[in-house]
Amino acid sequence: MTASRSRRTPLTALRPASFGAEPTGERLARMRSSPQFVDGQFRNPAPTRQLLRGGALPMARTQLSRGGRLRRAPVGRIPVHRPTAAAWSRPPASGLRITWMGHSSVFAEIDGHRVLFDPVWGERCSPFSWAGPKRLHPVPVELAELDPVDAVVISHDHYDHLDMPTIRGLVHSGAAFVVPLGVGADLEFWGVPAERVTELDWHEATRVGGLTLTATPAQHFCGRGLRGPQHTLWASWAVAGSEHRIFHSGDTGYFPGFVEIGAAHGPFDLTMIQVGAYSDFWPDIHMTPAQGVQSHLDLQGGEPSGALLPIHWGTFNLAPHPWAEPAEWMMSAAHKAGVASVAPRPGEPFEPADEPAVDPWWRAVAVPPVHGWPAWPPVAATAEAAEAADVLVGDDLVGER
Repeated sequence: MTASRSRRTPLTALRPASFGAEPTGERLARMRSSPQFVDGQFRNPAPTRQLLRGGALPMARTQLSRGGRLRRAPVGRIPVHRPTAAAWSRPPASGLRITWMGHSSVFAEIDGHRVLFDPVWGERCSPFSWAGPKRLHPVPVELAELDPVDAVVISHDHYDHLDMPTIRGLVHSGAAFVVPLGVGADLEFWGVPAERVTELDWHEATRVGGLTLTATPAQHFCGRGLRGPQHTLWASWAVAGSEHRIFHSGDTGYFPGFVEIGAAHGPFDLTMIQVGAYSDFWPDIHMTPAQGVQSHLDLQGGEPSGALLPIHWGTFNLAPHPWAEPAEWMMSAAHKAGVASVAPRPGEPFEPADEPAVDPWWRAVAVPPVHGWPAWPPVAATAEAAEAADVLVGDDLVGER
C-alpha cells in the first residue's frame, strides 16, 4: 500500500499525531471504489442519524444533571483480575478462551492463535493525554506481558477503539493488523510496517495462520481529528478457526444485517456485543442491551446457542445511562431469551464451553437503583416487559438517566 500523507501542513502543524494521516494514492482509490463509498463518503446501507435532530440541548441538560452524573460512574474500585504467567502458559482446554480487558478490548485465544480486538490501553480515549474520558479501572495486564499476538483487529477509528499509544506499543509484537478500509493510513503513520497491514471492505476476508478474519457490516460511523465526514470504514468481525467461530460487533446500531452475517458466518461459539454507551439521543448508532441480545439471536439463526459477552461498557463514561445499567439490562434480557451470557471482571479469562455462572460483581461498586437491585437471576428483559411483570427493572435501571 502506498505511504500515507501526514495531516501536518503549514495550517495544521499543531495537530497531534493521534489525529492520524490522510489516505492517499492506491489506498484512497480503493476506498472510493467500495460499494459503501457514496457521494464522497462511506455510508450505512440505510440512512442513520448520529444525533437526533434538536437533541443537542436536551442531551447537554441530561449530561449535566447532578443525579445522572453520580450514577454514571462507579462509587468503589472496579475489581480487576490480573492473570498470572502460569495462567497464560496453559492452553485453553476447549481451544477457545476469552479475556475481556475492558470496554471493547478483548484478547481471544482461538484454535492455537491469539487475536486482540480493539486494544485500548491508554489512560484516556482522546487525542490528548490531559483531556477526554478517563479510564475507570486500570488495565488488567500490560501489553508487554501479553503472550505474542498473531492478529490485531480494529473495528473503526474512534478513540475508544483505536488508540495511538497502544498501536505504537504493539508495533514490535510482530502481529498482523487487520482493519477496515482507510484505517491503515493511521497505522502506517504511527509506525506499523505497511506489509503487516491488511485493509478490508465489508464481506472481504484474509487469512492469518489458521484463522479466517472477515470484515462484516455494522451500522455506525467514523471520525478522528478534523477529518471530513465518514473518512474511513467501520466494521464488525467474524473470525473462524479450525474448530471455533467468534464475532466482535465493534460499535453498531441494531440492523437487519445481523441475520445475514449469521447465515454467512455463524453460528458462533461466542459473540462479543456492544451493549453500552447507548442513548435515546443516538438510537441508530449504538444498541441497547436488549437489542444486543436480539442481535446475538439473529447471529445464531434465531436460536439461543453460543455465549454472549457484553462489551463497550464499564471502562469509560461515554453516555447518559447509569454505569451498571448495561450489565444489568443485558443480563435480564439474556436470561429472558434463554441466552447464555458471561460478564467477567476485566482481565478474568473464561472458556465459553464452560458456561460459567454470572456473578453481578458490578453491584458492589455501583450506586444502587432507587428501589434496590432486582432479584437475581433477573426476570425482565426490557422496560415494557418489566412493567408488564410488575417488577422494578424498568424504573430502576432503564429509566434512570
